[in-house]
Amino acid sequence: MTAEALPMAASAITTVADSSAPAPVLDIVVPVYNEQADIVRSVRRLREHLDTHVPYPSRITVADNASTDSTLALAAELAGDQDGLRVIHLDEKGRGRALNAVWRASDAEIVAYCDVDLSTDLNALMPLIAPLKSGHSDIAIGSRLSRGSRVVRGPKREFISRSYNLILRTTMRAKFSDAQCGFKAMRTDVARLLLPYVEDTGWFFDTELLVLAERIGLRIAEVPVDWVDDPNSTVDIVATAVADLKGCARVGYALGTGRLPIAELRTTIGRDRAPGPQLDGVPPGLVGQLARFCVIGVASTIAYAVLYLMLHSILGAQVSNFVALAITAVLNTAANRKFSFGISGREGAVKHQLFGLGVFVFGWLVTAGSLAGLHAFAPEASKHVELFVLVVANLVATATRFVGLRWVFRGHLERTGAPATEGTAQ
Repeated sequence: MTAEALPMAASAITTVADSSAPAPVLDIVVPVYNEQADIVRSVRRLREHLDTHVPYPSRITVADNASTDSTLALAAELAGDQDGLRVIHLDEKGRGRALNAVWRASDAEIVAYCDVDLSTDLNALMPLIAPLKSGHSDIAIGSRLSRGSRVVRGPKREFISRSYNLILRTTMRAKFSDAQCGFKAMRTDVARLLLPYVEDTGWFFDTELLVLAERIGLRIAEVPVDWVDDPNSTVDIVATAVADLKGCARVGYALGTGRLPIAELRTTIGRDRAPGPQLDGVPPGLVGQLARFCVIGVASTIAYAVLYLMLHSILGAQVSNFVALAITAVLNTAANRKFSFGISGREGAVKHQLFGLGVFVFGWLVTAGSLAGLHAFAPEASKHVELFVLVVANLVATATRFVGLRWVFRGHLERTGAPATEGTAQ
């Protein structure tokens, strides 16, 4: 066993069956955490497929991220008996951390990964790496949502997967169809340049990588896959979904504030070597704007409801309504400015927020009037009935908000002739 320093890992131990072996064309990483039941069977099956169906020198890298069972020992034992297999142990947990570290340090031409349960049919592996080997694409992803895919999974996972990808399409204007399929590949030279900017160390790693790659003009190939859900998966769906939404907010903020050097990366490693297509001085189409506005509106309504119920027992109905409406109005205007209407930067921001304040006052008058009317006719109404009336009244204010925001933001772009900025997906 030899010690090896890897990016993003405090320490790592690498077991190499044959340290003199030449660099492979393909290095396929299997990230694992407490997978003692599947590790040996899955690695042997993967190795057999590579030897039989992949005409390039290949290596399997088992990336153990802080397992507490016998996963590491079983993998190390297997590496001692089998060619083309190495094991890397990272002391810190995190699938994204493991992939980032191993991909950046790999000596292969192409790096890939698949989940240890091999839910994705391995017959899609050659179609996955072919566009990378030919130079046609920079990243390739398996997609369970493409035409031609065959997927077996429960309705809960299906609903969550499609909802998540809809959120990515509406809020970040992502064009890839499936962010979270555990079957991806990438040219290693591109990985070394791009991965230092990918911060997530968990399950959101895939999404962050793809959003960033798409923004800078890298070419992403999609491959339909056959996929069967693992009923014994230990992934916490709810916790993962919450973490993914937090990741979306973080990446959206980084793009909107210019924290990510999109223009520089587009120039150095992007396919087009130039800024992407512009919006020609007008905001996105009505359908796209309305879809993104609705997504933001749902999030704002949920935030408003939570704040109202939290403050009700302390401040009373009217004051709670005012405070909750004021807070969510500011956030709503900022989010719609950025994501619905494609405006970033500080120019005009104060004016837009002042307009949003005017819309807030209108919304407050509508909701406060509705609340006063309710109390006049039903003074004993519960706070949940109050909330229902307020949400209905908010729908009226929301329709006014969309029309008003579309007018003011369109006017801003027409006056300034401003193109889409770094933070706006094309």
